[in-house]
Amino acid sequence: MQSNIKVMQFAQGDVKTLEEHEEEILQLIKKYKKPINDFWIYAIERKSDKVFLGTLALVKDNQDDEIGYRFLEEYWKKGYGFEVCEGTIKYCRQKEIKKLVGYVFDENIASAKILKKLNFKVVKKFINDDNLLPETKFELKL
Repeated sequence: MQSNIKVMQFAQGDVKTLEEHEEEILQLIKKYKKPINDFWIYAIERKSDKVFLGTLALVKDNQDDEIGYRFLEEYWKKGYGFEVCEGTIKYCRQKEIKKLVGYVFDENIASAKILKKLNFKVVKKFINDDNLLPETKFELKL
């Protein structure tokens, strides 16, 4: 998934080789062993047959709980993004998280539509420091 330039065009991070992915996953696994982990990655599987569709990230920093997701290109425009975000919102409410944020590059119209449909509000527009693209911060109070 992360070796597909189309998937990565709206994501922080670079297109990577299989070897780079393997190293990254080992580093992520190490984070799960920390008593206080602030970066959770979940596999997204289709309910009907458990086929891998993409990943969901929940990232905690000092101020915000951030949601992020990526799908394999063949699963775009099939409603999975909305379904995953809707389920994540329910989960976060159960965990008594007060708000979620999402960052979307302005060219990523599909992700912006999903967040707006789920009542996320625009709170900030800015130019991303890493790639100099316009980006929007969305927020949902839970």
